[in-house]
Amino acid sequence: MRIVKSAVLYTALALVANGAIADPAALREGDMMKLMFHSSPMEASDTGFIREDGTDGSLADYQGKIVLVNFWATWCAPCREEMPSLSTLQTELGGEDFEVVTIATGPNPAPAMTRFFDEIGVDNLPLHTDPRQGFARSMGVMGLPVTVILDRDGMEIARLQGDADWSSDSARAVIGALIGDTPGE
Repeated sequence: MRIVKSAVLYTALALVANGAIADPAALREGDMMKLMFHSSPMEASDTGFIREDGTDGSLADYQGKIVLVNFWATWCAPCREEMPSLSTLQTELGGEDFEVVTIATGPNPAPAMTRFFDEIGVDNLPLHTDPRQGFARSMGVMGLPVTVILDRDGMEIARLQGDADWSSDSARAVIGALIGDTPGE
């Protein structure tokens, strides 16, 4: 069964690369059915957050890439389940065209965040923070986890509330289709 799913994924990615599939939403299965694509791109917040190194960051830092922004917290049980799959997605697809950006919102002390990632074996995602939840509120985040996908222009194109398996064949196909959607196409 895994071979069949992999074949479907790679066929979908090949079709996307050749322009045969224009709608990444059509590739959603399983958990990815919770990923809701907007009918048109929406403005994302310009409110800042604090980068892992303590400097100010914003979504504008990622323009030119497809960005998956995940809002999480150390006390969030579904976040603990979801985060390893986000790490896998970053490992498999992250690079010049795509990045997973994780932002701990609310009171999440740095040692607790580090311990959280250590306990679940995640070492390739950022420990950015939004301690006063200003960024999360400006993005309309009312519960956790929430994942938002931004296009290369920094516009929100999709949102998933709750946890999901981001390492699934369907998730990789959706993100792969978005990565293949180059500007001007």
